[in-house]
Amino acid sequence: MIEIKNIKKSYGKLPVLKGIDLYIPEKKVVTIVGSSGTGKSTLLHILGTLDTPDSGEIWYDKENIATYSPNKLSEFRNNYIGFVFQFHHLLPEFTALENVCMPAWIKGTSRKASEKKAMELLDLLGLRERISHKPSELSGGEQQRVSVARALINSPKIILADEPSGNLDSSTKNELHQLFFNLRDELNQTFVIVTHDKELADMSDQKISLRDGVIVESLE
Repeated sequence: MIEIKNIKKSYGKLPVLKGIDLYIPEKKVVTIVGSSGTGKSTLLHILGTLDTPDSGEIWYDKENIATYSPNKLSEFRNNYIGFVFQFHHLLPEFTALENVCMPAWIKGTSRKASEKKAMELLDLLGLRERISHKPSELSGGEQQRVSVARALINSPKIILADEPSGNLDSSTKNELHQLFFNLRDELNQTFVIVTHDKELADMSDQKISLRDGVIVESLE
């Protein structure tokens, strides 16, 4: 599904990724682990087209998106990739339903179709009774589930998550982790998750360990 070849990235004179080769299959939960500063988030941002590599190739379904123009990349990202971050980044003035609909509206999907899909996702994630609530009226776990629904609204091929449970208590964290595996099984969703959580990494279908900008281990 996704293959990256010899990805290198430096910031100034500091090399962060030193030649990454990686294959990510469909319908799997893949985690990226390693100590702080090893390049995990940089790799995730390059996978998500939020950052560009200095060199190398990024293949999604046999297309090298490293050659895309900025406008084509933006369109690709909106259609193909969903994002979940440690800080949910929900818009505080909008309801849960409206927050979930945002990527669909940006894509040009009609309000009726967007709200129908958003309602289905919020129901699937146990938030039917919270659709009219704004983020400040939701718990941390509920806010993060809204962000997961938002990531799913355009039916992406892959969801990229950066420390998605980093701000949650242990019970809520475990519920969110289980949700990822449920969505893998129920929606055939693919996840790539940067995490420091050992339990989540050990549960995943594939665990990729980074150290000093290179992959030192990949376990399935």
